[in-house]
Amino acid sequence: VLRSLGIPTRVITNFNSAHDRNINLSIDKYIDISGKTLNLTEDSVWNFHVWNESWFIRRDLGSFYDGWQVLDATPQEKSKGIYQCGPASTRAIKEGDVNLDYDSSFVFAAVNADYVTWLHYSKKRKERIYSNTKKIGKFISTKAVGTNRRVDVTANYKYPEVKEVSFEISYAQYRNSLMDDRKILVTAV
Repeated sequence: VLRSLGIPTRVITNFNSAHDRNINLSIDKYIDISGKTLNLTEDSVWNFHVWNESWFIRRDLGSFYDGWQVLDATPQEKSKGIYQCGPASTRAIKEGDVNLDYDSSFVFAAVNADYVTWLHYSKKRKERIYSNTKKIGKFISTKAVGTNRRVDVTANYKYPEVKEVSFEISYAQYRNSLMDDRKILVTAV
């Protein structure tokens, strides 16, 4: 429909798409002390989810948010009392501006939520035992114009995942770094 009105529109597929029911920007999994999964949340991760993007000028949000906007024709949650999602600016999603209207927090979670496992002891006590910040929002894609090639648009939604770098230092290096910190502290006092 939007294309027939002359509005540029494309289909987007998000793999490992989070469905964050409580909008806390994490997908929470609870287990008991024996490792059994507990059904304490309605959060889930879908193999993929599809939505549309359309190109809009955002006079309501400011020109910073002009460009591709997420519109989900199959929303699973109510927004402002009705089933709707968007138009959420992909720029807002990438920048983490989750307090804007138009479901930016829901879309942010779909592509960038943390996947967190909690050890549940009681209603009042839980302990985070695992967190994966890279699991959600993989290979966010659209179809190339004029061909059947996939175009990766992940960079429109999130910054590149930071690779963890492991390194080892000797005890002598560690001790020397402590001495340097001590010198700074003594100088500051």
